[in-house]
Amino acid sequence: MLLRSKGRELDLSRPQVMGILNVTPDSFSDGNSYRQKDAALRHAARLCAEGATLLDIGGESTRPGAAEVAVQEELERVLPVAEAVLAELDVMVSVDTSKPEVIRAACRAGIHLVNDIRALRLPGALEATAADPEVLVCLMHMQGDPQTMQIAPHYGDMLAEVYDFLLARIQACEAAGIQRGRLLLDPGYGFGKTLEQNYRLLGQQARFLELGCPLLVGMSRKSMIGNLLDRPVNERLAGSLAAALFAAQAGARIIRVHDVKETCDALRVFDYAQECSKQ
Repeated sequence: MLLRSKGRELDLSRPQVMGILNVTPDSFSDGNSYRQKDAALRHAARLCAEGATLLDIGGESTRPGAAEVAVQEELERVLPVAEAVLAELDVMVSVDTSKPEVIRAACRAGIHLVNDIRALRLPGALEATAADPEVLVCLMHMQGDPQTMQIAPHYGDMLAEVYDFLLARIQACEAAGIQRGRLLLDPGYGFGKTLEQNYRLLGQQARFLELGCPLLVGMSRKSMIGNLLDRPVNERLAGSLAAALFAAQAGARIIRVHDVKETCDALRVFDYAQECSKQ
């Protein structure tokens, strides 16, 4: 399967790696590391050299309890970096945002993907995305919002509720003129789920393939890794790689990570072993 946007193509016949580029002061893993445009561009170039075929630029932390960022501040963080990456690097560019104003400005700048943790539910977000007929969008499931999502998350039937939510958002996008071929889905690991719920979701991830859209997943360095292994953020690489490989085996086509080189190496071994098993 090929993912197409604005003259670029991405081959999803095997998993691709999306590098995380946070331009925030407070992201849980790398906050305040790449707020300056030059530092962000250097890091982006390193991620591409390590094998990232997409870069996800975020200007507002979505960690549990994170404070909201004003529209103008998010624009000032994201746009200069997005424009520099688009001009300098051979890579698909995603912007991690929910705000319609940021979506419109990023689309005008030429980005390829809107990665929205709120699945285009903010007023105006659907319309802002639909206005660009070539941009892709990732719809993610989240219970609550970043300020409240980890306060005793509860479900009746979690898998069914996540599935039904994503289906409803697909239908809302199609009604707004965003074709299903432009959509990716993210079950939302770490967003309004307990430790057990996250791993149940991972174990049943293949179910979401029935929705007919590629899966984009992100578990890199998250608390679902740290809490299971009792490891701080900087000691979660092994667990993150294990989760990435399981997700790939369960059908994920894009893996969103901090540690691009290591993830690409792990996926290369995984892919080669799979190919040899068919001979």
